[in-house]
Amino acid sequence: MHAASSSALLGFDPTLLLVLNLMGTFAFGLSGGMAGVRKRLDLFGVVVLAVVVGLAGGITRDLLIGLPPATFRDWRYLAVAGGAGVVTFLAHRLLRRIQRPIDVLDAGGLALFCVTGASTALAHGIAPAPAAMLGAITGIGGGVLRDILVRQIPVVLREGLYAIPALVGAAIVVGAARAGLHGPGAPIAGAVVCFVMRLVGLVYGLNVLRSRGIDGH
Repeated sequence: MHAASSSALLGFDPTLLLVLNLMGTFAFGLSGGMAGVRKRLDLFGVVVLAVVVGLAGGITRDLLIGLPPATFRDWRYLAVAGGAGVVTFLAHRLLRRIQRPIDVLDAGGLALFCVTGASTALAHGIAPAPAAMLGAITGIGGGVLRDILVRQIPVVLREGLYAIPALVGAAIVVGAARAGLHGPGAPIAGAVVCFVMRLVGLVYGLNVLRSRGIDGH
């Protein structure tokens, strides 16, 4: 069954899902582009990093569901991710004025992708618990790949309030679907909760228990 029709059958507006996916792609694209600028990459490098980071979450989600990645079937994803890279390269001085720009953009992409990932999984018949997990994986995929490409330990492995907000946001969408609520309210609520949780964790340095390491430091 085509993705759009399956989404409609479950009450998910395919246009809303597309818009949220493209917004998440752009946010993660800006995040990847800013990481490239900080590493002093050239225009090509910044755009490539933006594209790879912007598309990683959606590709991972679709492959795990067993679908041909939507990013390979719809030119708009590549255009949005590439555009984010160009915007970042040209306007990085302006973007740097935003407090902790990469973290804020990453939180936005995380919030949007966790709800679209869960919604897409549900729309293709995935059970609730795996759908929530797929939502979280969709959300963290771009940030993980960004950190690996710039040779950093992925944020998800060193900050507790990264994967957890994504899982909570996805769970809100899944819970609403189980309750028969399929309007835009649930995805918006899930995205807002995820975004706020992530920012609160950043501002106040909240975390789950962390290993002290072998030497105790």
